[in-house]
Amino acid sequence: MSRYHRNARAGADRASLYDDITDKIIAELEAGRVPWVQPWGTSAAKAPLAMPANAATGRRYSGINVLILWGAVTQHGFPTQHWLTFRQALGLGGNVRKGEHGTTVVYADRFIPEDERQHARDTGEAAAAIPFLKRFTVFNAAQCEGLPEGIAVDAPPPPPGQIEPQVEALIKATGIDFRIGGDRAFYVPALDYIQVPPPAAYFEPINWHRTALHELGHASGHDSRLGRDLGGSFGSKKYAFEELVAEMNAAFCCASLGIVPTVRHADYLASWLEVLREDNRAIVRAASQASKAADWLLAFVPGAESGIDTDQTEVEKPEMDRRAA
Repeated sequence: MSRYHRNARAGADRASLYDDITDKIIAELEAGRVPWVQPWGTSAAKAPLAMPANAATGRRYSGINVLILWGAVTQHGFPTQHWLTFRQALGLGGNVRKGEHGTTVVYADRFIPEDERQHARDTGEAAAAIPFLKRFTVFNAAQCEGLPEGIAVDAPPPPPGQIEPQVEALIKATGIDFRIGGDRAFYVPALDYIQVPPPAAYFEPINWHRTALHELGHASGHDSRLGRDLGGSFGSKKYAFEELVAEMNAAFCCASLGIVPTVRHADYLASWLEVLREDNRAIVRAASQASKAADWLLAFVPGAESGIDTDQTEVEKPEMDRRAA
């Protein structure tokens, strides 16, 4: 097979993977289910409130894999947020039960095409790397047997009264100008400050903390922090994309802190769908940036580390295993 045909086929595979992910997210949104909150929006949810994590390493999945794995937990009624590759289950002395079907997640990587390498050699310019996704398969710990005791044990929920002080300590530790007042919540990128109505304005006190995490997600994108593009005007696709990032960031932060995620801006649903239909990579980019924002914010929780890996998945390349029993 010629290099041209190999590259063309690889490009088609990558496009198909982005299409598969995007089409599934669009279908969920069109059905009125928001993937970053749905695991706890139904009575069928059995798994605890938590970020999905690898049972062998303890490291959390990130980016689009969070939505994929939360979706699988909801769809199949799995009782845990812990996952393993086929090889990891064997390495722990257990195995995937016969007949079980795995869940496809992705690994983000980059490669430099040969023609780009040659151009770099000819011109002395830096070679441009092209991002792409690889597929691999993981299994919920509930699909495995023979695993050692203590593997895939879910942490207990935080004690009552602990969550709110943690969020308030996080707000203070970030050093972000956080103002309380008015009747609406917003972030002003040009002046780099957040304003949120007083807690008494919220029907449920915890909604104040959810709102704070959403606005902090926006502020994480300031040039002095993560440097996202915050220049979109209200109603633009760029604005809708940033709202998508802030929504997922808040969901990831909430799940990490023991707060049930909710949709803060359901009125943006139509604009989110428009963004996703136009760009099949948008949801992957938004989820990746949301993980980075959540990781940045959760690092300010006193005495805690977020544990989120911001490279789309925590599974090292040698562990990628596509076999399903």
